[in-house]
Amino acid sequence: MLTPQDDLPGHQTPGTFAQAGNDDLRFTERWWYTAHPTDGRPLLIDVGFGYYPNRGVMDAFAGVTVGRRQHNFRASRRLGQNPLDLEVGPLRLDITPAKGLHRLRLQDNASGLAFELEFEASLPAAQEKQSRRERDGVLEEDLARVTQFGRWRGWLQVNGERHELASADWWGQRDRSWGIRSEMRTDWAAPPMQTHKNFFWTWSMLQTASLGVCLFLKEREPGRPYYLSGAEFQRRADGGVSRREITGVDHDLQWADDPLGQTLAGGELRLSFDHGAPRVLRLEPLPTRFYLKGGLYGGFGGWNHGEDKGAYAEAHDAWDLDDPLTRERARTLGDHVMRVHTDGESGIGISEYGVAAGYSKYPGPQKHPAL
Repeated sequence: MLTPQDDLPGHQTPGTFAQAGNDDLRFTERWWYTAHPTDGRPLLIDVGFGYYPNRGVMDAFAGVTVGRRQHNFRASRRLGQNPLDLEVGPLRLDITPAKGLHRLRLQDNASGLAFELEFEASLPAAQEKQSRRERDGVLEEDLARVTQFGRWRGWLQVNGERHELASADWWGQRDRSWGIRSEMRTDWAAPPMQTHKNFFWTWSMLQTASLGVCLFLKEREPGRPYYLSGAEFQRRADGGVSRREITGVDHDLQWADDPLGQTLAGGELRLSFDHGAPRVLRLEPLPTRFYLKGGLYGGFGGWNHGEDKGAYAEAHDAWDLDDPLTRERARTLGDHVMRVHTDGESGIGISEYGVAAGYSKYPGPQKHPAL
């Protein structure tokens, strides 16, 4: 199928832009954004898009946590004649790469959420190491990912309450991924659910006024990563930016006695690099979290990423994050807002994490699912 993009340069295969270069149904492109105020107010915005060319589907979500309540909007459409338009119902993303600008708009809808937001890059983008793994000789994942820090401006409305965002005090991050993505199925409404054993992982993006650190760590034994990718960006006095690659991580984390799920209570990440001195990041978790099941990660209510829900479908809900049944269904995977302290500077960011049964270093949180 021809689209307007076929008149532009950039083809990677003999097919049209509407076709993926790989016919695996799991081939996915994703865009993800978070925004949070630097003063630590209990407010967090999460937005994401998924493009599944071999399924003929695009889906998207927007969510906001205010205090202990999480508001979710989800939508899906068939690709039809506009497969590359990043628009699903009232939710739209426009990107101006040359300026590092990403504009997100959610028009009025039944969820009570609406916004017009603009993300502007504040540091260079970082390409993570390729995540490729097989299980029993079958390709499970082959994924590329890019991350970047930025500043936000615009406005947000939640059930009639309006919040203004200014770049001086609204920071955040984005991620962009593409490739064969492993499927996660942890939805009560669509058994059987996956179980996970013997690993610890964290995907964290943390920044101060002069520093940005992005980290993705997975390990089955403490101190022996089977996947480690990350970088540190440091603003120099001359206005430039220096970069170091993370080559090692030593973590010492404390866990809250949370009866409803895995919750980080604090700790340190000690980072080593390809050159220069190591760095210690001290983490101070704040109460605010967005549980990613609100955006269909792992599936929710019988609906998972990339599933064909017809020409158009949408859903919305609001979760009480102190309700035991809600937390049991939301599980662990989420964005947890963190204060970060290092070398006399303080900043903010998010951390995703989980500990699966059998990982020796942190037995406490294993009574709850890792994802």
